[in-house]
Amino acid sequence: MRWIHPLSADLGEPADVLGGKAHGLVALLRLGLPVPPGFVIGTAACRAFLRDGRLPDGLTEELAAAVTALETATGRRCGGRRFDGRRPLLVAVRSGAAVPMPGMMATVLDVGLTGGAAEALIAETGEPEFVRDSRLRLLTGLVAAATGRPADPTGSGGSDGERLAAATEAVRRHLGEPVLDDAREQLAQSVAAVFRSWDSPRARTYRALNGIPDGLGTAVTVQAMVFGNRGRHSGTGVAFSRDPATGEPVPRGDVLFGRQGEDVVSGGAAVRPLADLAAQEPQVMAGLLEALELGERRCRDACYLEFTFEAGRLWLLQLRAGRFAGAAGARVAVDLADRGVISRDEALRRVAPGRLRDAGTPRIALADDTDLLVRGLGASPGVAGGRVALTADAAVRMAADGPVVLVRPQTSPLDLHGLAAAAGVLTALGGPASHAAVVARSMGRPAVVGAAGLAVDVAGGCLRVGGRTVPEGAVVTLDGGLGLAVLGSPPVAAAADDPYLRRFLAWADEAARGS
Repeated sequence: MRWIHPLSADLGEPADVLGGKAHGLVALLRLGLPVPPGFVIGTAACRAFLRDGRLPDGLTEELAAAVTALETATGRRCGGRRFDGRRPLLVAVRSGAAVPMPGMMATVLDVGLTGGAAEALIAETGEPEFVRDSRLRLLTGLVAAATGRPADPTGSGGSDGERLAAATEAVRRHLGEPVLDDAREQLAQSVAAVFRSWDSPRARTYRALNGIPDGLGTAVTVQAMVFGNRGRHSGTGVAFSRDPATGEPVPRGDVLFGRQGEDVVSGGAAVRPLADLAAQEPQVMAGLLEALELGERRCRDACYLEFTFEAGRLWLLQLRAGRFAGAAGARVAVDLADRGVISRDEALRRVAPGRLRDAGTPRIALADDTDLLVRGLGASPGVAGGRVALTADAAVRMAADGPVVLVRPQTSPLDLHGLAAAAGVLTALGGPASHAAVVARSMGRPAVVGAAGLAVDVAGGCLRVGGRTVPEGAVVTLDGGLGLAVLGSPPVAAAADDPYLRRFLAWADEAARGS
């Protein structure tokens, strides 16, 4: 059996073989858009690994051949303990199930950064701090894959040397072996870690909540690294071709300068809007807007892109259909039908009309006596009220006695059970593409993210904002459209008339009469 497939525009394997990530990369290549070179290990290899507890026969040899081809394509090479070249090849190892499972499985970046490769990369770039950051990302990625906990390469905890030493010891403790100092062995180590992450508790929980079969397995995409953490003209982000909260045809997204992709989607950093990318890197923004337009045509839907830019050059890392829900999905479907991109019948199949009869987005009825707690970014529209829960476990426990609002600094896949139990979610950090925002939209939960000044004190049993202290258990109400959190249970205004939703429902009624 052939386990590995080179990434190319003519790769014709379906998503259940390549995984959704690689399938999107192939679509980007067919559009002529910039994608880092690489290869894909298909889902069958994961299933064999989980069955036998080891990499399947023949995969090691195919990995060696694939790496050699990647060395040729990039003009770089893998190294071991000694490294006589000045252009080391580092790769990103990412999971990719056929069905999107955002943040549920492992990613390991900077694979191949051995001791010798680190010296060579410092010699090439003259940036030892960047190389140390990349080494730390490799180590924390391996630990995260082994433990099922999100990686935190940017966290505090001493000097760079102390953090690197602690992460190195954590790899040994959790993987039962040290991080290997041979690039090809590191790659095999990372692939196995990603395969194992398919069976992590958070991934199993997500599949159970979303009806995804356990036997599918994940593909693994291996690509040459693009360094968003290399200097002020580098960075990373995510973008939607339309506003995911409303369906309005205006690009929305998050960007971070000098950082890597996991820093955006974790919601653990103060992201910046796409307008800042346009101001600071106009050529990158121009390329991104072109990619969003082409991606929407390809998907025949709103689209979602993950991107990284290094030294002012844009690279695309993922494309998938937006598949917005509720009134936002109805607006996209109506707009695309009006433009002749899809038929009315397809528009009706995309969004279940029966779930839209009451889907007009209500709003908090603001008044002089509204007790505004904090403003943030509206990430998932709707109004939700309930008692404040400061942890996912508390949300599950408290939800047995009535609705709760989960309030966190940011959420991670470890909070999935709390998100499922909560009526809404409020976070201090993150943007429209953070973990909290993405999961809340998929579950139909109102969400407010990026609430600046909000501090969550779990030990103290309270949240603090603007000099106020609110105890766990107090009632708050969120407006995920306006991006507000208020104390108490304010009156809610009826949804404003939505012409797109009205037309969509009229089409549904017409189709029902004709059936």
